[in-house]
Amino acid sequence: MSLAATLSIPQAAVSLPPKERDLRLDFFRGLALWLIFLNHIPSNFVGWFTTRNFGFSDAAEMFVFISGYTAAFVYGRVMIERGPTVASMRILKRVWQIYVAFVFLFVIYLAQISWVAARFENPLYIEEMNLMHFLQRPEIVIVEALLLRFLPANVDVLPLYIVLMAFFPLILWMLLRAPNLTLGLSFLFWLAAYTQSWNLPGYPQDKVWFFSPYAWQFLFVIGAWCGIGCVHQIDGILRSTAFLIVAGLYLALAGGLQLVTNLSVIFSLNLRWPDWLLIFPLDKTHLSPLRLIHFLMLTAIVVRFVPANARFLRDTWARPLIICGEHSLEIFCLGVFLSFTAHILMIEVSSRIPFQVFVSLGGILTMIALAGIMTWYKKLQSRAQKNPAT
Repeated sequence: MSLAATLSIPQAAVSLPPKERDLRLDFFRGLALWLIFLNHIPSNFVGWFTTRNFGFSDAAEMFVFISGYTAAFVYGRVMIERGPTVASMRILKRVWQIYVAFVFLFVIYLAQISWVAARFENPLYIEEMNLMHFLQRPEIVIVEALLLRFLPANVDVLPLYIVLMAFFPLILWMLLRAPNLTLGLSFLFWLAAYTQSWNLPGYPQDKVWFFSPYAWQFLFVIGAWCGIGCVHQIDGILRSTAFLIVAGLYLALAGGLQLVTNLSVIFSLNLRWPDWLLIFPLDKTHLSPLRLIHFLMLTAIVVRFVPANARFLRDTWARPLIICGEHSLEIFCLGVFLSFTAHILMIEVSSRIPFQVFVSLGGILTMIALAGIMTWYKKLQSRAQKNPAT
């Protein structure tokens, strides 16, 4: 038996969704990018109205899940139609693009923070963004950054995405052959990573990654499992009245507990969670069960009540979110710069609530503007390819 026959994908194992682009993916990915930008601005009034303050999960889970779904949706069809080798090369090409984006982001972000610290004569900016070691040992830190070990603040999602995509050719091949078994193995890997606190080392020696790839791979694989059409296996459960009631109660409990936490912080109250919940801390690094269950239940309810052909997805007001989601890598990198810029403006210019709202909206409008320019240029290139004479 030839190697090609051995690696071929049995098409009966999966039922890929239709080729049409699901606007929900771009809409909610764009929303996740906006929320990440707002949450990266410290002490931001607008940030109090983001999803992380109304439940256990936040925009990070949204971004990773949609990334897994999209990767499987796009490259799964390529792997079936053109084989594992072609699909793997395309995935690795995407990994290289993300890595190059990370390197450019690191260099420009480093320059931005260093210039601001020198301009305002405030070295605390460098310390706050976790760049103090760069000034002490720049020759070592640059190498550690290229090895994805030294990570400035607010860029952690990108290295996580690089690692998850680097191993995705193997994961996708396994998903297309044995989707449920692959999902089960991913769950066991997450369980071991959560209970044993597995993580990748960082720099300096006492640092580790903010997002453990060993744990977050499970959410990425769940998204990919859904992206190749396996979610239909549990349609009956997700659309049942019993599940809707349980999910609604859990989301309400999560929202209530987060509200108690927020009130305790705002008004310096001595409020605390019930003791029976303390056995499952909201560990974001290792994707705690409370966060994972909250996000999956929230996603199931959204999918139930927001169909792929929902009318609002084609309304004018939804277009900015969708175009930001279409250019997620570039918009994420821009959001990192904008969040630090907003932070500086709030410290050096004004920290009043109207100004916080102004810089938050200004950052989102800037993200929309870049996404709009990229969308326009992409259409221009498409027309040029169809009509080379023009």
